[in-house]
Amino acid sequence: MKKSIMLALLGMCSVLLQTCYGQSSGEQTSPAKKSTEYSHTDTSKLNKNNSDWQKILSPEVYQVARLKGTERPFTSEYEHSKEIGTFYCAVCGNPLFKSDAKYESGCGWPSFFEPIDKKSIIEAKDRSLGMTRIEVMCGRCKSHLGHVFDDGPPPTGLRYCINGVVLDFEKAKTAEKKYNGKKKANAGS
Repeated sequence: MKKSIMLALLGMCSVLLQTCYGQSSGEQTSPAKKSTEYSHTDTSKLNKNNSDWQKILSPEVYQVARLKGTERPFTSEYEHSKEIGTFYCAVCGNPLFKSDAKYESGCGWPSFFEPIDKKSIIEAKDRSLGMTRIEVMCGRCKSHLGHVFDDGPPPTGLRYCINGVVLDFEKAKTAEKKYNGKKKANAGS
């Protein structure tokens, strides 16, 4: 009996979270193709309109990034990831968070206590859904990433609650190999 009640309560909480935070299909997908501006090093601001982004991004990424949707909680492949590396904006490639700033918040989405750099994100008041929150957007392409709350761990006390569908991840070893490969290629020139 207690188990049935707990399962029912968990189901209701899941429905409430989806209602409060919006919905997407919950499938974790990457953009179908990358924009020509996708870069891990270019910091120039992007000003494409939503119809241009819609041609490039997968429906799941477009829904969250450009229409300010939210993926279903507990569906992101990055929520419990312990891999070491860097999280980038899936829309434009902008570096957003290091894995050493990631922690388990239990909220259902990947959580970080600080961005790579204050310029890598934009924060703005969000009064949607009858709440006042702080929206987090990519500092390069202004795509919606999630929200920041003041209930996180030290040293910042912040919880950047980010939709995993708008994140790309590159393992530290992969990035190191690419860097060393470029270094060798440049030395041979």
